[in-house]
Amino acid sequence: MPEVIDSAANKKIKLMQSLTSRKHRTKEGLFRVEGLRLAEMAAASNWALRFALYTAELAEKERGRKLLAALQEKCPVYEVSAALAKKVAATDTPQGIFLAAEQQETSLQELAAKKWQEALYVVLDGVQDPGNAGTIIRTADAVHADGVILTKGSVDVFGDKTVRATMGSLFHLPIVTGVTASELAAFAETQGCQLLATALDETAKPHFEVDFTKASMIVFGNEGNGVSQELLQRAQKVYIPMYGKAESLNVGISAAVVLYEAVRQRHFA
Repeated sequence: MPEVIDSAANKKIKLMQSLTSRKHRTKEGLFRVEGLRLAEMAAASNWALRFALYTAELAEKERGRKLLAALQEKCPVYEVSAALAKKVAATDTPQGIFLAAEQQETSLQELAAKKWQEALYVVLDGVQDPGNAGTIIRTADAVHADGVILTKGSVDVFGDKTVRATMGSLFHLPIVTGVTASELAAFAETQGCQLLATALDETAKPHFEVDFTKASMIVFGNEGNGVSQELLQRAQKVYIPMYGKAESLNVGISAAVVLYEAVRQRHFA
């Protein structure tokens, strides 16, 4: 029988609560996974889990029992009351399952060991909104990109809102964080990979005129300021033509438009 935790002073309860803070996530090397579907995807992935908290209500459902059986193969599980579940929850309607997962990051050096002839990498340069970041990671997963790179100053990919916004795609892709613009540009050059950046500029090409069949790193910039000047100076600029009166597209939408042009060229042209 799994151990029952019945005190808010329990160390695991306090640890789970602390992981809502970026400082504590960094210190512990952990992040939170909350919700049934996300927990199922984490359990099915190769990501390491430290422990799980669940409610009796979850265990009464067939789907919950299957999840708990899978989790017990990976980490200790502890039952908590509905009241304690509400204390650790980051959502208004918790589903009775919380995981403490180990942060799993890739380095640029590890990416270098991969095949680069047809690589497709997605770069978030200073993207701040968790919803946008999660949407782009989810889209990168959908187009079978080879990884996602976040520059310094970007949103914390392991924050609650970002993790939820990825809808589990976080567990499917290599993730590199904390990269500087100069490191990224130098890495693309040494790997023989074209560096592309979305920008409204007289030197920019329409996205459907760019050859995405080559190994490509595509940079999507900050919601307000766009791609950093250091990267723009080294990248081929790409823009999405506008035929109506809209001035711009949300960065998450822009990523989907550009990435699916890459898919079209690579798989259907």
